Amino acid sequence: MIMLTGLSRIGQLVEAYPDRKLQTLMHIINKETIKEVHKQQETGKANGVDNVSKTVYEKDLDANLEDLISRMKTFSYRPQPVRRVFIEKEGKKELRPLGIPAYEDKLVQSVMAAILTEIYEPRFYDFSYGFREGRNCHDAIKSLNKILKGKTNWVIDADIKSFFDTVDHDWMIKFLEHEIADKNFIRYIKRFLKSGIMESGKYMDTDTGVPQGGNISPILANVYLHYVLDMWFELRVKKACTGMAEMVRYADDVVFCFQNKEEARKFYEELKERLAKFGLELSEEKSKIIKFGRYAGKEAGKFDFLGFTHITGKSREGYYVPKLRTSEKKLKAKRAKVKKWIRKNIHIPIGDLVKKINLRLQGHYNYYGVSFNYMKLQGFYEYVKWVLKRGLMRRSQKDKTTWAMMDELLKRFPLVQPRLKVSLW
Repeated sequence: MIMLTGLSRIGQLVEAYPDRKLQTLMHIINKETIKEVHKQQETGKANGVDNVSKTVYEKDLDANLEDLISRMKTFSYRPQPVRRVFIEKEGKKELRPLGIPAYEDKLVQSVMAAILTEIYEPRFYDFSYGFREGRNCHDAIKSLNKILKGKTNWVIDADIKSFFDTVDHDWMIKFLEHEIADKNFIRYIKRFLKSGIMESGKYMDTDTGVPQGGNISPILANVYLHYVLDMWFELRVKKACTGMAEMVRYADDVVFCFQNKEEARKFYEELKERLAKFGLELSEEKSKIIKFGRYAGKEAGKFDFLGFTHITGKSREGYYVPKLRTSEKKLKAKRAKVKKWIRKNIHIPIGDLVKKINLRLQGHYNYYGVSFNYMKLQGFYEYVKWVLKRGLMRRSQKDKTTWAMMDELLKRFPLVQPRLKVSLW
């Protein structure tokens, strides 16, 4: 409640004086607000380099918090390096990095992230969706679908190469200083950006990028792209175009839509220059200009956005309509993951096994159950059913589980059927 009061005051100032820089922010990072975010932390999470968990930290919570705030006031508090481990990518043999901050750093970052959100949320554009409260992937997809139904003739599917690792720190600070005049707050942002990485006992500097796994990283990423892409597109690019020009962004995943071919091509070249100015790079092997829309005909291309492949199609009445399909890349990964899980857990009681499989199926339907995607849901359901049957056959050791027996078994323990959850109309 105390933190909410402080944040509300910031929100009031931003609303009343949108052009005024925020002068004093550090007073909101105090014992009471840190204690509030401590309560919100999940237990059982992996530890950072400090090897401190929530359970350990709260054994002497008041003393720990008083010591932390004292160090922050004297600037002797320095964020610790982020511990980096590698975990399996969904459905792949290769590994992806995962950053785990020290426990105190999680707490401080959480309060700072809340402050930054209060400052920047009113400034962000409506076409920005990622890491914003009350906005999700389906909202971004619906917005894009509406644009694709309109005057769109060309789509630019843009992939920013290693965005979270290549954010330029100097530009990041310049952007923050547009709205924030509290030098001590900025000072701690710099410390988090430079806190480094610890991997297998080896320390590595972080000269670029936002803190891996940090609670502050999503809002910092949004701030960076707000200035680099969003404002530029809204205030410069759109005004220079004679035809329709729109964008939809979810974190660093962004799609641009244009009415005119030449304006799309010109923008594509300008985009590369714009990103380069701020230390970013367009992955040209993954980025492309696509003919798309009601007049694309047989030349219509397709592109992926937020796990869906977007294609042109027709409604039952014969009208043009953009359609979505679960992307083959995501579907392949989902199949591999569920197959591995079923094989690992095939020996648990069948009732419990089906309940847990149904949770996974329901989660899949909840996300991918959008208009026009029923056949892909059905295909995933049939695949899971087949993998389960194969697993039960192995469990019986006699290969006597037939499809007829499987059907009888599923009558007693039914797998949840596919169902569309999200309408794009």
